[in-house]
Amino acid sequence: MASHRLNFTKAALLKAPAAKKGARDYYYDEREAGLMMAVTAAGSKSFYLYKRIEGRPERLLLGKFPDMTVEQARKAAAKAKGGIAAGANPQKEKKAIRDEMTFGALFGEYLDKYSKVHKKSWKYDEREVNKYLSHWFRRKISSIDRAEVERLHAKIGKDNGIYQANRLLERIRSIFNKGIEWGWKGVNPATGIKKFREQSRDRFLQPDELPRFFEALANEPNEAARDFFMISLLTGARKSNTLAMMWKDISFEAATWRIEETKNADPLTVHLPQQAVELLIERKLKSDSPYVFAGSGKSGHLADPKKAWTRILAEAGIENLRIHDLRRTLGSYQAATGANGYIIGKSLGHRSQQSTAIYARLNLDPVRESVDKATELMFSKSR
Repeated sequence: MASHRLNFTKAALLKAPAAKKGARDYYYDEREAGLMMAVTAAGSKSFYLYKRIEGRPERLLLGKFPDMTVEQARKAAAKAKGGIAAGANPQKEKKAIRDEMTFGALFGEYLDKYSKVHKKSWKYDEREVNKYLSHWFRRKISSIDRAEVERLHAKIGKDNGIYQANRLLERIRSIFNKGIEWGWKGVNPATGIKKFREQSRDRFLQPDELPRFFEALANEPNEAARDFFMISLLTGARKSNTLAMMWKDISFEAATWRIEETKNADPLTVHLPQQAVELLIERKLKSDSPYVFAGSGKSGHLADPKKAWTRILAEAGIENLRIHDLRRTLGSYQAATGANGYIIGKSLGHRSQQSTAIYARLNLDPVRESVDKATELMFSKSR
């Protein structure tokens, strides 16, 4: 190991030869006290600040030469010395970052200590975070900043809709808040980010669109997707629940489908109109899967059938219709046949502070009658 003192210039440092095999050579700047450059046997050159911190000599890596210029190295050394003089310890800070938990570890704690304990809908947290935030799992939580969260929020809003983006932002904010509550000293990167303004959507299949929709649906080559769309329309159930529909939850005798885990965490019994029962019986005869709409993916059930949906709309000549609008379509035709808001809310699994008590007293009979009337009206439009 050899050490040298010189006035750092680009030309002088470029001339510094590689160290002997197994050794390092050190060069100390004559202008900026403590600034040094280490040269390896391979010729790699790095700037360090050599400084006593809390009584111990430390070498703080500043950057690689020539990627970092001499002037940049001097400024970085001066800034680091200022921080040390003010009581900072860069080595401890680096160790704290190394020891800091990853986002994946924080989310694991969030699930076990909070979500599974306090939220009946914890599986939605697990599913949505795994779907949209798995690329953060190996990241230190302090490396995720507000700008990155803002970019993700904007991207999800563009690709998946503002509602999905806002719910994900709420989950990110909640996860980091719990981390702070449990002792993390950082700043929540979701704080201060405004949610997209959500406007209620009123799109549903119009009477003149129903015949074209049913015809295009009948011509759809993907049988699982075709039947999925029909069941979605006939039951008004949420897409995620319908995709994961299981045979064990269906009673053909009672013509009902029991959904144990819903978005609002309340179990829901869905009435199955005659058309739905007939379709499901036909699928059951050909099924060897626990899922009504079996799929080849990891979940075991059908994934989001976007391509089939696009084909159906193109053939039917229907624009600006989303899969979720099938749910609204059932409610709209229930209203058209005279159902009141409480009956519609009961059949669709809505929950509000004003109506929860009334929902609890309703039995399935008026819901069954309302859904049957609505589906009959829809099918009458296609005759």
